[in-house]
Amino acid sequence: MIRHGFDNDLYIQKQSEQIVRRITDFGGKLYLEFGGKLFDDFHAARVLPGFMPDSKLQMLKKLADRVEIVIVINSSDIEKNKIRRDLGITYDSDVLRLIDEFRGIGLFVGSVVISRYDDKPQALAFKQKLEKLGVKVYLHYSIDGYPYDVDKIVCEEGLGGNDYIETSRPLVVVTAPGPGSGKMAVCLSQLFHEHKRGIKAGYAKFETFPIWNLPLNHSVNLAYEAATADLKDVNMIDPWHLEAYGKTTVNYNRDVEIFPVLNAMFKDIWGESPYKSPTDMGVNMAGFCIVDDAAVRKAAEDEIIRRYYNALCDVRKDRETEETAKKIELLMKKCGITSNSRKVVVAALEKSEATDDQPAVALELEDGRIITGKTSKLLGASSAMLLNAIKTLAGIPDEVDLISPEIIQPVQRLKTEILGNNNPRLHLDELLVALTVCANSDENAKSALAQIPKLKCCEAHSTVILAQVDEDVFRKLGINLTCEPVYQTKKFYHG
Repeated sequence: MIRHGFDNDLYIQKQSEQIVRRITDFGGKLYLEFGGKLFDDFHAARVLPGFMPDSKLQMLKKLADRVEIVIVINSSDIEKNKIRRDLGITYDSDVLRLIDEFRGIGLFVGSVVISRYDDKPQALAFKQKLEKLGVKVYLHYSIDGYPYDVDKIVCEEGLGGNDYIETSRPLVVVTAPGPGSGKMAVCLSQLFHEHKRGIKAGYAKFETFPIWNLPLNHSVNLAYEAATADLKDVNMIDPWHLEAYGKTTVNYNRDVEIFPVLNAMFKDIWGESPYKSPTDMGVNMAGFCIVDDAAVRKAAEDEIIRRYYNALCDVRKDRETEETAKKIELLMKKCGITSNSRKVVVAALEKSEATDDQPAVALELEDGRIITGKTSKLLGASSAMLLNAIKTLAGIPDEVDLISPEIIQPVQRLKTEILGNNNPRLHLDELLVALTVCANSDENAKSALAQIPKLKCCEAHSTVILAQVDEDVFRKLGINLTCEPVYQTKKFYHG
């Protein structure tokens, strides 16, 4: 049984009150930097069980007539085709998705900013694509000495060299597909330009992680380090807050490094800064809404292990460096956990060993039962596991066939003899289609199919890197999947 350790209703209440208070404090115009995912924060939902992925969005909808959204994407993420792992799409595709989603619920998207723009072909093509769709696009550039040399940054050649973003509403929410997009730099640039135009504007930061009033090495904060290991983010004690108030709070290196710049900016605008520390800039109330510390610690430790396996697989796919995986491994040691702390890892490896090292998949049901699946002539390990899991949930005996071989075999012939696939086994999407067909005339299949929603939030592990189609189905079903960093075959190409 999943233990909820976070009170989402309390969070929305406290967070809304804090944001409204900050808007009132500044008056006029506020640039609110949203860290993490604004629309669907699945990381927060995983490490804070009880947190709803759209919590931030629900707060903004209450202020819809005052809100304008600016989406920022780093040009290097466009060039590298960086992937949002939780959705399986590139960052530039996610920008388009976010625009549609925001507009679909009545929120105004004013523009897109391409940060660190350097005329690379893919970034230029994306800019032109957005403009053809009628989206305003602004360009921001790399600044020599950023974020350390205040004089070079706070000047016409620095922040002044960026495009001025034309906005029309008092609350400007600056968000992005993922971390490292340059949201804070966009806010700083806008404050510089607004000051030049005689417009009073303030800045605040809505960053869920690290949670400032949890200990530095709390597993929730370490899970944030694991999530941003590729960016080399490091949680640290906020030295500015400690000096100003004598209180220990947690922030992360990039905010601590940039604080002198922001402090200098505010002094230029008002003669003094409203903030004494990076922690002061934040409006995050998540730490006050944790109601079961043991539950969130366990959830965060599970997330660190998942991030570790994801990094190992990315290294195997040449998408990531070994340094990233090693950093997450060190975080695991800080928490006193290993990959074997994830029960499905042990179960999957044992199943593979018992079947002559054939690929195997294990899944942990919500009640703690472990279900496994092995590779066969008809089904891949993922498909076999899924059938076993829904039969177990439906109370259907193992020997009952939900899908007749007479249905599977024609599909296999279609795959191999007509479509030219080398692998005749059914992938998850093909299995679900076949099961749906059988459910029209078979009560067992119908009963089993009805169990699919119960797999959401379950944990799974594969002893091999799965085909993309299987990974996509796991993600759509809401199953938290990890894989051993090995391919099933020794071929050079793994499509």
